[in-house]
Amino acid sequence: METHYEGQRERVRLIPESRINMKAKKDAEKTGQDINSIITLGKRATKYVSSLIKPGDKVTIEFDVLQPDWSGMLLEYVYLSNGKMLNEEIVKAGYANVITMPPNIKYQDRLLKSLKEARERKWGLWGEWK
Repeated sequence: METHYEGQRERVRLIPESRINMKAKKDAEKTGQDINSIITLGKRATKYVSSLIKPGDKVTIEFDVLQPDWSGMLLEYVYLSNGKMLNEEIVKAGYANVITMPPNIKYQDRLLKSLKEARERKWGLWGEWK
């Protein structure tokens, strides 16, 4: 994801993070699913996020304590024009896990509550895991 910050175009990551990479391979090993199933689930998550936010949408961003992260990218919370937190909406719908790393834990409890609800209701990806 990209944003303009202090007059410059910056790559950003949402808190919590959600990426398909080596983690996808680990998830496949852990769950017994093949990598293609993991990638398919990731595409569903991407489609869901794309339904919430479009290129050019006006958003508000909020940083946590540490900027940038270890990779040099900005970590942020994104608020949609309707006031909802994009990060939380993704977790709440079951399309992301919560991975927080101190000191960036401002909304950890809120996000974990949303994760618990999504898992219990088997929403999004949590309904797909066998």
